[in-house]
Amino acid sequence: MASHPDENLMTTLKKTVFHPLHPAGYPFVVAGIIATFFGYLLWDFLGLLCLLFTLFSLYFFRDPPRVTPQGDDLVISPADGRVCKILRETTLPTDIAPDGERDTLYTRVSIFLSALDVHVNRNPVSGSVVKTAYKTGRYMNAAADDASEQNERALALLKTKDDKLIGLAQVAGFIARRIITQHEDGHDITVGEKFGLIRFGSRVDLYLPQGIEPLVCEDQRCVGGETVLAVLSGQQKPRTGTTNT
Repeated sequence: MASHPDENLMTTLKKTVFHPLHPAGYPFVVAGIIATFFGYLLWDFLGLLCLLFTLFSLYFFRDPPRVTPQGDDLVISPADGRVCKILRETTLPTDIAPDGERDTLYTRVSIFLSALDVHVNRNPVSGSVVKTAYKTGRYMNAAADDASEQNERALALLKTKDDKLIGLAQVAGFIARRIITQHEDGHDITVGEKFGLIRFGSRVDLYLPQGIEPLVCEDQRCVGGETVLAVLSGQQKPRTGTTNT
């Protein structure tokens, strides 16, 4: 039996417009609704501002479902956003680097999330959490090169099922003041599974073992939980991109 056209329309709207809300967004939305009600009682313009804040909160904390490619050697993007920097021959953050691994070289892929991007973060690999750390710091522009070392950040060292180490950092930005992370030492993780969120504009750094070339290039946009960032088996050539308009 053929589906009704209205059913197809509603299915499309649910997938593209009406996304579920992340639990972290409920306090903001509820507060916005209450503020809107009382704002309109006091002053129409104030009520309008509160309504806009409520609508923005609904949009910002959206939590759309994702289809995650499967494969033990795949590294999936942990966040939506733009690849703002690929830095080769760097090291893991000292707070999560294992003993004897502090000088081991990695490739860092930095993904910048604007205030309009989905901010739910997802695990890039399946495996386990080896070590976590939290560093207080500044709130400079998350797209800046030294934000990885200067800004407030939550760090995690992940181990894949093949015992490869992957570094991960949630970095606060100029507007972002709150990092939510669920990673804990020793916990098992599943690729594509949600582990945290940063509000309201931020950056996520992923550290790949040396010799593993990213399958993305700078300025490319990634989809958290879907875009394949790297393949841990086999050699890949460095990627460059061309902007098409």
